[in-house]
Amino acid sequence: MYYKLHEKRYKYTLQFLKNVLPSPATILDLGTRNVFSEIMEQNGYTVINTEGEDLDILPEVVKKHKVDAVTAFEIFEHLIAPFNVLRAIESTKLVTTIPLNLWFAKAYQSQTDQWDRHYHEFEDWQFDWLLEKSGWQIKETQKWTSPINKIGFRPILRYYTPRYYAVYCEK
Repeated sequence: MYYKLHEKRYKYTLQFLKNVLPSPATILDLGTRNVFSEIMEQNGYTVINTEGEDLDILPEVVKKHKVDAVTAFEIFEHLIAPFNVLRAIESTKLVTTIPLNLWFAKAYQSQTDQWDRHYHEFEDWQFDWLLEKSGWQIKETQKWTSPINKIGFRPILRYYTPRYYAVYCEK
């Protein structure tokens, strides 16, 4: 069920990852192990995940492993200060995705999980600026939509408005 819900995002994210960082590669994936960690491994990547540390408080966690690249899929919107983590990354390659700010929807906040909320929902230019200011040079980007199977004005807008933003950058 969970995989089906995110199937399009996983497909596009994997395609973007393969284009900018072909396997085999060793990756530090920010965030706890998840379905996409397994998908990356099934596609020839070696994946090390962080262990749920609060990256706002412990940004140095990203220095624990020597890897080919760092990935951060749907992570930076949860941090209050993503700049600190971005500066602490020692790898020279970063592949990341974020949900874009939608003018017709409020920022996501789970009603059941106090940690599952978005402190930031960036516009693409804001995220680009954050990356550049923290020392990264953007090499490639891609956006895609996330339609939902509901009837209404917002579901129609979601069909045409990009929701996800993928970025590959280097130091």
